[in-house]
Amino acid sequence: MVTQVRTIYKADTATACERPLFMSRVAAGFPSPAEDYVEGSLDLNTYLVKHPAATFFVRVTGDSMIGAGVHPDDLLIVDRSLEPTDKKVVIAVVEGDLTVKRFRRRGGRIFLEAENEAYAPLEVTDGMAFEVWGVVTSVVHPL
Repeated sequence: MVTQVRTIYKADTATACERPLFMSRVAAGFPSPAEDYVEGSLDLNTYLVKHPAATFFVRVTGDSMIGAGVHPDDLLIVDRSLEPTDKKVVIAVVEGDLTVKRFRRRGGRIFLEAENEAYAPLEVTDGMAFEVWGVVTSVVHPL
């Protein structure tokens, strides 16, 4: 199934989302008391949302972007203020459908490419209803 947008959410940065920030390196060996390693706090809004007025979240369906680390039900953070440049992952509207694809520009032509060999690139042609809604800046992926 082609990766598409399932749900759109507005970014709410009015409330801080601060959580403890632990030292940057975490050992995978014997556990130790975590509170000994707290460096401070991190506001996830500040870390993940650079342009609050231009940021929104989408939940995706489909498997066409698996190679880019985008899986079904992942939450994407999208910034409308960023310019879609070559190789960026974008949210685009193609013929009325929202989709998640890698933006490619080759010789004046625009393509939307999947990150799954099962899907062919889509060339954006004249007369096609097409608009880039924003650039994906982060993926929230549950383990």
